[in-house]
Amino acid sequence: MLSEQSAATVRATLPVVGAAIGEITDRFYDGLFAAHPELLRDLFNRGNQADGTQRQALAGSIAAFAKYLVEHPDERPDAMLQRIAHKHASLGIEPEQYKVVHEHLFAGIAGVLGDAVTPEVAAAWDEVYWLMANALIAIERRLSEERGGGGWREWEVVGRVEETADVATFRLRPADDGPVPDFRAGQYVSVRVELPDGARQIRQYSLSSAPGSPVRQIGVKRVHGGATPDGEVSNHLHARVHEGSRLWLSDPYGDLVLDADDAPLLLASAGIGVTPMIAMLEQLAATGHRAPVTVVHADRSPAEHALRADHEAYAGKLPDAAVHFWYDRPEPGHPADRTGLVDLSGVAIPSGTRAYLCGPLPFMRAVREQLIGKGVAAADIHYEVFGPDLWLAQP
Repeated sequence: MLSEQSAATVRATLPVVGAAIGEITDRFYDGLFAAHPELLRDLFNRGNQADGTQRQALAGSIAAFAKYLVEHPDERPDAMLQRIAHKHASLGIEPEQYKVVHEHLFAGIAGVLGDAVTPEVAAAWDEVYWLMANALIAIERRLSEERGGGGWREWEVVGRVEETADVATFRLRPADDGPVPDFRAGQYVSVRVELPDGARQIRQYSLSSAPGSPVRQIGVKRVHGGATPDGEVSNHLHARVHEGSRLWLSDPYGDLVLDADDAPLLLASAGIGVTPMIAMLEQLAATGHRAPVTVVHADRSPAEHALRADHEAYAGKLPDAAVHFWYDRPEPGHPADRTGLVDLSGVAIPSGTRAYLCGPLPFMRAVREQLIGKGVAAADIHYEVFGPDLWLAQP
């Protein structure tokens, strides 16, 4: 895929680019937003920009793509591309925006590396960028066409449930009479809101009910920033959106979806990562999944475990399910070996298990390592990150 000459140049310069990726990224975003302030206002997550996670993810993913190309010259990292493309399609990214990113990214590379960016180096990295960009454009176009190219659509809130002090479930129906495209358990929608300063910010929220219903259901955790700003959209939804309110939603996207076969499953979540797992469990219960299902969840306390009743109820409808909850602050009578961090040493994992993970990165890394240690194939461990995927973006 990458020309032989460019592959040699990229292989030689990848360590230098990787070492400077932080500075390159800062220059890129500073230049991009100076030239196009509307992108920060209406597209990029201002919270992730403030804490730096988005800056790490974008340039890091390009470096990771380049590394893959030189290490696997006859392959394309489709898993990486699919994940990014689903996010982009849900945001409504247009092909023309890749040209804007290219302009400012390469200005950042030239500004940081200076004379090291010879014409040969520039041409090689240009080839990497457009291989990635054109692949993403093609995948995003296909994803949009599969959904009828519907784009943004207005939905009405028909119900709101306070699950915990900081988590609310919003139930939504289309504000028009058009058909409702189906989705797969584990997928998400983008929600676009207009904030008091006029910005139109977008966030993704997993659908927390099984496919087949005309009602969309999302669980929103109010984000308290602490050292960083509070979550703009989550706090807006909690404070201002109630039954009768209207929201703009994208079509469903996301590649963390259940396969149709009857393999043993493990569904592991932490915190608000429970939402896609609830949709998966509801679907498994509805379709009569008979293979073993291991349910794992970690939270601060039972009171902060959103959708706990649904978690237990759907698992209880399965003929062969085992439920394991870990809490930092458990209730009296909670098993002592289920306190603190998730420890799978005493949990039976059937041969051939396919695992689905959602939660903070340290949680998912720890669970993945334990599953591999118990014989689960790395290819059978799938995950979803809420926010910029810094795991995927590691070169």
